[in-house]
Amino acid sequence: METVLSSKTKTVQIGPDHPFVIIGERINPTGRKALAAEMAAGDYSRVESDAIAQVEAGAKVLDVNAGIPLIDEPAVLAEAIKRVQSLVDVPISIDSSVIAALEAGLQVVEGKPLVNSVTGEDERLDAVLPLIKKYNAAVIAISHDESGISEDPEVRFQAAKKIVERAEDYGIPRTDVIVDPLAMPVGAMNKAGKTLLEIARRCREELGVNTVCGASNISFGLPNRKHLNATFVAMIMAAGMPCAITNPLHEEIMMTVLAADALRGSDENCMAWITANRTEDEAAGQRRERRSRRRSG
Repeated sequence: METVLSSKTKTVQIGPDHPFVIIGERINPTGRKALAAEMAAGDYSRVESDAIAQVEAGAKVLDVNAGIPLIDEPAVLAEAIKRVQSLVDVPISIDSSVIAALEAGLQVVEGKPLVNSVTGEDERLDAVLPLIKKYNAAVIAISHDESGISEDPEVRFQAAKKIVERAEDYGIPRTDVIVDPLAMPVGAMNKAGKTLLEIARRCREELGVNTVCGASNISFGLPNRKHLNATFVAMIMAAGMPCAITNPLHEEIMMTVLAADALRGSDENCMAWITANRTEDEAAGQRRERRSRRRSG
């Protein structure tokens, strides 16, 4: 059960036997007024700086979204993808609800991308899945359909099953379908975390597919979101989810991922953990030394 994505020269393997993959979420103008205004005006400087910062922080895939009202979304999304690819060498997740924008992104992306996303409505499946097959991409399957987002895990699982099976009808293997069971805000839906974990388990065991979620959604509306998000990421990792869309600039999340990878045997000889913490220890030592020099001076 391994999903393979690629950039121009790098390959990322997603699966329970590999280190956890963070898909960087920040190149998305939703809720980011400054980024939306800049992209609409043809200014991609923040897109570029966010791409670099996320990869430096540990993101292995970057989600790119240009969902801004009243713009030429296909053109803006394609340009954003080209800018990102010119600066960082990681696979791209092409994120749009507009079919023309998805195809524009697929036409310019290098390597094998992830498409975010397809839902279970028949009309949507018949529009998106042929593009996935044509461009040899992988796709995120959102577990809802015409009935909307159900609180019943069985309904959401059946929506996921429908997408996986319809993808196979188009010649898309299950390894190229990653199901999103939907992380709903636990502050509004008390069983949201438990429901997601149940659906993810069934997708892995009964459908044989990988799973993903927008991990930051779980804490929406609650205080101390970073701590909730980090704990949630540890829980989904323990449950076998191999990747998540989240913010790699939050140190709490990245350290949790490194620790969990080490503890579950996905970090050979714990080298990623040692390297990250050795760097932090050295930085702390340098800070102490500078303070000492200031006091003695």
